[in-house]
Amino acid sequence: MNFKMIRYLLSVFLLIEGVLLLLPMGVSLIYSESITPFLITAVLLFAISIPFVCIKPKNIKFYTKEGFVTVAAGWILLSLFGALPFVISGAIPNFIDALFETVSGFTTTGSTILREIESLPKGILFWRSFTHWIGGMGVLVFILAILPSAGGETNYLMRAEVPGPQKGKLVPKMKQTALILYGIYFVLTTIQVIALCLCGLPLYDALVTSFATAGTGGFSVLNDSIAGYNNPAAEWVIAIFMMIFGINFNIYFFILIKKFKEAFKSEELRCYLAICLTATLLIAINIAKSFSGLESCIRTAFFQVTSIISTTGFVTLNYDLWPTFSKMLLLVLTLIGACAGSTAGGLKISRVIILMKTMGREIKHILRPRSINVVKLDGEAIPDETVRNATSHFALHVTVLIGSALLISVDGFDFETTFTAVLTCISNVGPGLGAVGPVGNFADFSAFSKIVLSLTMLVGRLEIIPMLILFSPFAWRKH
Repeated sequence: MNFKMIRYLLSVFLLIEGVLLLLPMGVSLIYSESITPFLITAVLLFAISIPFVCIKPKNIKFYTKEGFVTVAAGWILLSLFGALPFVISGAIPNFIDALFETVSGFTTTGSTILREIESLPKGILFWRSFTHWIGGMGVLVFILAILPSAGGETNYLMRAEVPGPQKGKLVPKMKQTALILYGIYFVLTTIQVIALCLCGLPLYDALVTSFATAGTGGFSVLNDSIAGYNNPAAEWVIAIFMMIFGINFNIYFFILIKKFKEAFKSEELRCYLAICLTATLLIAINIAKSFSGLESCIRTAFFQVTSIISTTGFVTLNYDLWPTFSKMLLLVLTLIGACAGSTAGGLKISRVIILMKTMGREIKHILRPRSINVVKLDGEAIPDETVRNATSHFALHVTVLIGSALLISVDGFDFETTFTAVLTCISNVGPGLGAVGPVGNFADFSAFSKIVLSLTMLVGRLEIIPMLILFSPFAWRKH
């Protein structure tokens, strides 16, 4: 274990967080608010990180174990220090509550313990939504984009942080890949900000809403979420961009270099778009009686479908009042999530495709034991290792889901609330059903349950393995 390199990267990690805090500090200055919460946190981060950043280790090589440990420890540290502005400002005085809110922000979950939002300072709300944008693409991907190359082993960092079973380099050098990813991310966010401004939203609201959309997080600065704007045009824009940010960023790279055939041959993309359209149609039919106009019905259904499948979690109405069929469909979308290589959470559609095809292969093998059946994706055979990883990930996902639900069940909430609270946290969606539904929150859970749910959000965002490795005694042995 290369501890010096891990310490160096974690120090850079904290240094970047300190620099990023200057943005909400600037917002606080613009609105004549106190900058003390951000200043104290930034100074603390600089004091801790700079001495170690200045001492770069001679041995910069690290491998799978170091990569996963660095990513998991980095996200925990990021959340611990990121919670301080909420506590210092008094916006969220309880540190466990502040930590829950911060983890929810960085993991792009969007679950909240806040009962009232609009009265909070603009700078604090900006930081709350900005955590979505920071966590959406991944901070260590950002580090790879700005740091001098640490050798081919940097692939282990991106492998540990970028979601989904299909991880790879867009170009030969990992640093260039990271730059391309963040370039696409920034441009798409900027386009959405401009579009929302054209729809009539103030610049501040357009920015924080775009941060939450790009990171597929869902934090809003209004108590009623997007419904508070009462702006159909903005709802269409947000819904479309939620769907866009749920697509594998490799697709945008292929479009950028005009390899349209490569982009649209993606089986995962076709499946994702088909699920969005089919779910929208089915829900629109199911809830049609509640709407007087066709446009409002389709817009509402499309918005909520893209919000849930992209794991963003914005709402325009209380869908907990919808018929059972529609709610069950949304729960299925919560579990599935969007595409691998996007900013969304969930199992990922590519994994679901692999799992479905693997089950089909096993059925064929039972019926015809001598037949040879290969699992294919995009017309190419999938390595057995990828199939095995998808299967084991699903098993671990279900195990964590059940285990976390058992742990928080001690709080005594009803089954619907307990189960969907864990499901929405591990899938990084935000709202669930019951007490944690679109008009509810997580404030009434005990401190123990909030810690469990915070860890569940981190496990979901980092796709389980990095967190398991971090807390595994085997990972810390010398041999």
